Amino acid sequence: MTAPDSVPTLSRRKLLGGVSAGLAAGSAGCLQYARSLANRESPEQVSVTIKTVPADDDEAAVQIARTLQKNMTAVGIDADIELVEITRLFRDVLLNQAFDVYVGQFPPYHDPDFLRSALHSTFVTEQGWQNPFGVSDLGLDEQLTAQRTTAGADRQRTVADVANSVAEIQPFATVCFPEEITVARTDRFGNWDGGRFAKPISYLTLDQAESGPDDATTLGLVLTDDRITKNLNPIAVEYRRPNPLTDLLYDPLMRREDGDVRPWLAGDVTWRRTEATGVTATVELREETSFHDGEALTAADVVFTYRFLDDTSLGTGDMHVPSPTFRGRTSLVESIERLDDRTVQIGFGETTEEVAVRALTVPILPAHVWEAKTGSANLAGIDISEGVTQALVWANTDPVGSGPFRLESRTPAERLVLSRFDDHPLIGTGPEQFDVPFERIAVQVAPSDGAAASLVTEGTVDATGDPVHPKVLENVTGEEPIERFVADSRAFYHVGFNARREPFGNVRFRQALARLLDSEHVAETVFDGYAAPAATPLAGTSWEPPEFRWDGTDPVVPFAGTDGDLDAPTARATFREAGYAYDSDEGRLLK
Repeated sequence: MTAPDSVPTLSRRKLLGGVSAGLAAGSAGCLQYARSLANRESPEQVSVTIKTVPADDDEAAVQIARTLQKNMTAVGIDADIELVEITRLFRDVLLNQAFDVYVGQFPPYHDPDFLRSALHSTFVTEQGWQNPFGVSDLGLDEQLTAQRTTAGADRQRTVADVANSVAEIQPFATVCFPEEITVARTDRFGNWDGGRFAKPISYLTLDQAESGPDDATTLGLVLTDDRITKNLNPIAVEYRRPNPLTDLLYDPLMRREDGDVRPWLAGDVTWRRTEATGVTATVELREETSFHDGEALTAADVVFTYRFLDDTSLGTGDMHVPSPTFRGRTSLVESIERLDDRTVQIGFGETTEEVAVRALTVPILPAHVWEAKTGSANLAGIDISEGVTQALVWANTDPVGSGPFRLESRTPAERLVLSRFDDHPLIGTGPEQFDVPFERIAVQVAPSDGAAASLVTEGTVDATGDPVHPKVLENVTGEEPIERFVADSRAFYHVGFNARREPFGNVRFRQALARLLDSEHVAETVFDGYAAPAATPLAGTSWEPPEFRWDGTDPVVPFAGTDGDLDAPTARATFREAGYAYDSDEGRLLK
């Protein structure tokens, strides 16, 4: 344990060595570690399946998986890659925990509090991005809770503690933060906000190009991910990736804009803190807010949303079934009360306003639509774990939200059209409103990043609606009216380990696996330099501890080699140090 008033240093943690590593494994890790030692003479080879998506869905993830497989094989592990459709990958990892190792991107975040839901042992039995790794460590739990209740320099120190613990425990190996590359035309619409299309506000702030046609009423986008044409459920975790188009259908009370949080459905938010009640927020809705079907949006819908996201069965079943999506944010809410038709009071208890405001960014759902989705889910032919309600797997193909756009039409796997919702309180020409220059957004699906970019350059659409691979830039000149945008991303690539399964419960085994990847080499070769290697998921933010700033190597789990080439004898030594043995004949790593 670290002294309560000190920031743990890497040197001190390295000095603790095996002691801290053993403790970090937690109860599940200790059990698996003991089993590994007990079976070290077993002739059975360590076997690992790496799950990821096909190259058409994410070429970078496949390349990372292949590099990991090659290096696992070099150290005597029987490693296979299983390519699965993206929806199934999320279902296997986030709903059923049916994986050994997976490669993918973690959803983008805006505050280090995301690590609490991702790693706290309280969430180990839940679904979604709530501790899918199955790690359990009491020391980390304490740090994750403490960072919610402190502010300023105290919180900075506590978050540094968290970063150090995560680096040692290695529930996942942080690889890199890719830059998001998008391609757009400027001859019809302008003010593309540097290509930061992951924010719904970026679409609302577009304007008519000065030299463009006056009758440009449709914004054309192209996506390579067709899930939004099949499923428009904002809380279906296996169908959701960061996509601002879904956010345009559903409104939160407050929305993030350029790092700040601005009132959205909320016309006014008043914060208060007392010793007796902790932090509370009184939220007053804007006047004349309504859903797309004409029903009024009231305080009752806000209260329903938070209670529903906390338990999508609303107490009708045998289990408490929280929504996996937004769980980290809704877990901040301790109480919610309707004061009148336009006002609610939300209690957060012992936390800070800085953290509590995250809870106000979840989508508000119409009670008259969602209250009928509390029953148990039963989808023929689809493996889903117990404790899943209809709300979590419903396709929601005719969505009813309150956002600035609503669904006009869709063709699964091909096309989606959204039309402007002119009754929205923030659509118009007023001082707080958005004067959106187009009446609809027409989205079509392309089979690859290259095909998507071609649709932009030939003038069929205005922009790529999701990032494309850097290799696409070879065929995109960037000459007017085509612009290429490169923006930072908070969605980092990582390798996730399932600590519920042997031998991944052994923290030293996870550390040894993490040393098989050269993050800097991956960033240069897989992403053509359009990525930043990272040793912590907090890299590139003000929360990143100085000792974790990338200087060519990971300070805790350095690559066992040079320039992407694995030094197999060195790597094998790390597995021996973790308590594993090799057979003398074939060099297989044994359980």
